[in-house]
Amino acid sequence: MSQVWGETGSAKLPRKRFYRARAHSNPLSDSHFPVPVSPAEFDYSEHFPAFFDRSPTSNPNDKDNEEIEGPASKTAKSDDSAKDANDASSKPAESSEISPPSGNFSKPEDSAKVTEGNGLKPDISTKIRFADIGCGFGGLLVKLSTMFPSKLMIGMELRDKVSEYVKDRILALRKAHPGQYQNISVVRTNSMKFLPNYFEKGELEKMFFLFPDPHFKEKNHRRRVISVPLLAEYAYAMAIGGILYTVTDVEELGDWMKACLDAHPLFEKVPEEQAKDDPVVKLLTTATEEGQKVARNEGQTFLAIYRRISSKEGA
Repeated sequence: MSQVWGETGSAKLPRKRFYRARAHSNPLSDSHFPVPVSPAEFDYSEHFPAFFDRSPTSNPNDKDNEEIEGPASKTAKSDDSAKDANDASSKPAESSEISPPSGNFSKPEDSAKVTEGNGLKPDISTKIRFADIGCGFGGLLVKLSTMFPSKLMIGMELRDKVSEYVKDRILALRKAHPGQYQNISVVRTNSMKFLPNYFEKGELEKMFFLFPDPHFKEKNHRRRVISVPLLAEYAYAMAIGGILYTVTDVEELGDWMKACLDAHPLFEKVPEEQAKDDPVVKLLTTATEEGQKVARNEGQTFLAIYRRISSKEGA
């Protein structure tokens, strides 16, 4: 078992070669993994144990409760609490969405603000704010974790061995750097099918789609993670003013994603001048393993950044 781990600086990190996986996975096929029936059933304490306790009375999407519901409580919930969860998930869009000023990007935070021992909670509402869809080996999550230590982030990956690697990587980093990397996690799931099971309306501030599978054949275009129908689900999960990032090394796919986003009334392109002020942009082509491979091969990348807008703005 020790061969699975390698020394990298002060951290003993897992080695990728022991997590063999296919380069891509068919998102339309049936897979077997647990999926929460609603965002209220998503157990944050399993993913962010430094910030959430396993409490039989806690609810991850109760704005008046910072605890997270443990598995034992799922069978003990009363009809009244279930009704409250349903009422919370059906609130109007404007009440559950945040509206940062146009062009105002999140700036890197002081990593000393949130540590495992100081008792501070990440983010006021204790919700996941960043989602890396198809997170691969977790390179972007690791970089963002220290840039935004008060934001909860999750990677969503369909391949089982890859998601297992990311989980082990995060656990190793937490052990090597006490108080850090507690705000990131990974879940094995199919985001094209189950995204609404994890996020409430207006919950996410940032979504990342970095180097997705191009699915070159026309008959397989329906498998692409960016499409007009799927953008409706992404818009549902994103806060007004939230930013959606895409990058690819396939020009045709880049054009496809731009066309889909341009066609959707709830997204508008972020001008290049404004995008330059976003500290996250420079990570899109350098933080991920796929991006580093493209750079080594001196390949091109095609970037598109869009902002979630309200229905009134898109009218």
